[in-house]
Amino acid sequence: MRIIYRILKFTAISLIVLLFLIFGTGTLLYFTADRSVPELVLPSNLPELKAYEGYTSYGESILHKGDGELWELHLKGTPAMRGLAFGELCKDLMYFQEKAFINQIKKIVPSEKYLSFLKYITIIYNRNISSNIPPEYREEIYTSSFACSSEFDFIGKAYDRQLNYHAAHDLGHAMQEYMLVGCSSFAVWGGKSADSSLLIGRNFDFYVGDDFAKNKIVSFFYPDKGYKFASVGWAGMVGVLSGMNEKGLTITLNAAKSSPPLASKTPISIIARHILQYASNIEEAYNLAMEFDAFVSESLLIGSAGDGKAAIIEKDPHGTYLYEASGEMIISTNHFQSANFRDNHANKDAVERIEGSHSQYRFDRLSELISQNIPLDPEKSAGILRNPYGLGNKNIGWGNEKSLNQFIAHHAVIFQPEKRIMWVSIAPWQLGKMVAYDLNEVFSKNEFSTNSNKDNLSIGADSAAISSIVPSIMLYRVISAEIRDVIKNKSALEPQRIEKFIGSNPDYYQTYELLGDYYKTAGESLRAKEMFTIALEKEKN
Repeated sequence: MRIIYRILKFTAISLIVLLFLIFGTGTLLYFTADRSVPELVLPSNLPELKAYEGYTSYGESILHKGDGELWELHLKGTPAMRGLAFGELCKDLMYFQEKAFINQIKKIVPSEKYLSFLKYITIIYNRNISSNIPPEYREEIYTSSFACSSEFDFIGKAYDRQLNYHAAHDLGHAMQEYMLVGCSSFAVWGGKSADSSLLIGRNFDFYVGDDFAKNKIVSFFYPDKGYKFASVGWAGMVGVLSGMNEKGLTITLNAAKSSPPLASKTPISIIARHILQYASNIEEAYNLAMEFDAFVSESLLIGSAGDGKAAIIEKDPHGTYLYEASGEMIISTNHFQSANFRDNHANKDAVERIEGSHSQYRFDRLSELISQNIPLDPEKSAGILRNPYGLGNKNIGWGNEKSLNQFIAHHAVIFQPEKRIMWVSIAPWQLGKMVAYDLNEVFSKNEFSTNSNKDNLSIGADSAAISSIVPSIMLYRVISAEIRDVIKNKSALEPQRIEKFIGSNPDYYQTYELLGDYYKTAGESLRAKEMFTIALEKEKN
């Protein structure tokens, strides 16, 4: 009996000591986190926000409403003034974007108390993020955060939130299995391009709810150092996701498989921003990429008008590798391709997981579609990015992660770097009109009462898909949410609703998997088995 008592006493003391150690370590990490703000002196006579016919100005910077849900933002001046202008001009858009993001997070973490607790975990995790971001971009983020709403202070201070939102993009990439990302991109040149010049296409599949993608910003930066550039993103994002600079250098991001990182480094969108602002060719881009440590694995597809080709910079927490194709085409989905990565024994498991993955499937599908459409032009490229089918044009279900078009894209872009022309998609997803911008004209523009786009170069919407597929997708997602609620509440679904659900997406395995879960919860084991059997016969993610 005494032995048992001693064991229990020792265990209890050990647990108490362990808890104190965990609490003490957490407290130490929290209070030693770098939460400093940039030291800067703003001019005493700051500009006023002014509204004109067709646009709004703040000093030299301009915001103009573009086609569809696109906004055109022209940012000039020092980093601090660019950030101020970003915030002042996009204050309402930043509020909408942050609310959409947090509403989506609340669907995953519905408790505000737990969200508030996560604030402290995030501060500990990102305790050194500020020191991993160059001062220029910290100043931009800091002054843009002045426009943030205090409504979300329960998550953190405005500046802390904006820093962490840039890291959230990387964490989303590290969590690909949760369907936050699944990007696909390609480049062709020489004989595979209709005019022999470099041509690039990409889908940016970063999904955090439909509202998050409602307002896209095409930002035109006129920095006081480096090259002018254009990028596609959202209000508050000073990093780069897809962009091209005045030298005809382009950059797009594609996630690669990552383990959840243990500590934050430099957000990949900030690395991409630095490359776009300061590089004019592939070699310069590679050298700049090597200056930073990343905390997730990412492929950066670099197109270069000066080199007349594209290459991929593969960056992970352990190194930076350059991958160049032997022919006149290069493809990037969500896995690394370089020999440096493949031959590294530490990556053995990751290499083995590539075969049979949704990333390899989309890679093969891109190869198939490109070979069927050679020589490519911008219109054919748009068709490839919009394609929702599987290999051999097989119906694999709307929204399948193996599809190039999963109906979750925040945006799609096409670049012709040598002509400095870029196309940006408008809703729905990448199916709407693709709006063209000639950067040579944009960066010499002095009058902003009209749009900066070139309407005569725009690529028309995919009207057939919009009228035939989009209604089915929307119905499928509505009923999917209903079924999940029914399963949660253990209630019943009307038979007609089940028929509509199957009819809206009959080729998708998840249709039957979800119905199998529904019937299993309802105690109908035979029907559940039938649904699961059908699901197994379909093409899975």
